[in-house]
Amino acid sequence: MNTARVNLLGFDRNGLRGYFAQIGEKPFRADQVMKWIYHQRITDFTLMTDLGRGLRDKLLEVAEVTPPTALLDQHSSDGTRKWLLGTDSRNAIEAVYIPEPTRGTLCVSSQVGCGLNCSFCSTAAQGFNRNLDASEIIGQVWVAARALGNVPHQQRRITNVVMMGMGEPLLNFDNVVRAMDVMRDDLGFGLASKRVTLSTAGLVPMIDRLGEVSDVSLAVSLHAPNDELRTELVPLNRKYPITELLDACARYAARKPRSSITFEYTMMDGVNDHPEHARQLIKLMRRLPGKVNLIPFNPFPGTRYARSRPEVIAAFQSILMQAGVMAMVRRTRGEDIDAACGQLKGQVLDRTRRAAEFRKRIEEGVTHAA
Repeated sequence: MNTARVNLLGFDRNGLRGYFAQIGEKPFRADQVMKWIYHQRITDFTLMTDLGRGLRDKLLEVAEVTPPTALLDQHSSDGTRKWLLGTDSRNAIEAVYIPEPTRGTLCVSSQVGCGLNCSFCSTAAQGFNRNLDASEIIGQVWVAARALGNVPHQQRRITNVVMMGMGEPLLNFDNVVRAMDVMRDDLGFGLASKRVTLSTAGLVPMIDRLGEVSDVSLAVSLHAPNDELRTELVPLNRKYPITELLDACARYAARKPRSSITFEYTMMDGVNDHPEHARQLIKLMRRLPGKVNLIPFNPFPGTRYARSRPEVIAAFQSILMQAGVMAMVRRTRGEDIDAACGQLKGQVLDRTRRAAEFRKRIEEGVTHAA
């Protein structure tokens, strides 16, 4: 790839118009190019036939449309599809498509690895390398759309996008917001704001900032109903405890009355699935009404956690529902290709010591067991 060329996938509509102005072209030409890229999935400027020959030649010299490279395309027995996407010569990320009768959801990554260290997440065990740029984020949607035959406003296979893949989206704020703008732009993928969801472990200041610039749906990785347990599972809780997190969610909801907030709660056997935990969660939900998404834990090699039993999850849900808390159990999808929630890991050239430490713990565990 010629690094001197600008990857047009990195721009939202205003950014692309600004770039076209810099190269001496009218803003409406940027709109035409966006339609070719996202509606027709064309990356070759010579095929953009409503552009003048001079503009096409100019774009060939200064620009490119380069999505991540699909290194692997896996199909689950339940219809789930996962792509391993190369972002550079040493790193790769994962994106997952989950088809359902009434919708199709694409789970997108925001970082190579994750800068946080949630103890129950496979991505966290891989360590962290870098943030993805906007072209690599929206490029995941582009690759999936091409593979699925998705056509915005016509044959829409991708109806929802969730920023729930590898990484913490709010630690890559500008690139994630720019990519979500393209997802929602009529010249991009044309998704309604409520159909784009950002999931965060709870960076309070960035939730407030998100409320100022975007109106996407918000999902919060709660996973525990009290600070002591949540700090064990989600170390970020030391800095932003539950009370501060819920206050930020309340401010977000007040700014965005049409948006929704979902609280994600991964069910782990004997850890956070007792009736008392459900009753504590009810008290939290009385402060800020929201939907609770109960997620059966998805195991991965080396984890110390196990999935709560189905009857325990059902009982937990029943306690919440009887108290008037809307609670749904997420059906596990894509387990046979490691595409379920919490299992994404990609290929990460770890810049931290976390991956090596995790491997050491596994080896010590195996040795001890022997």
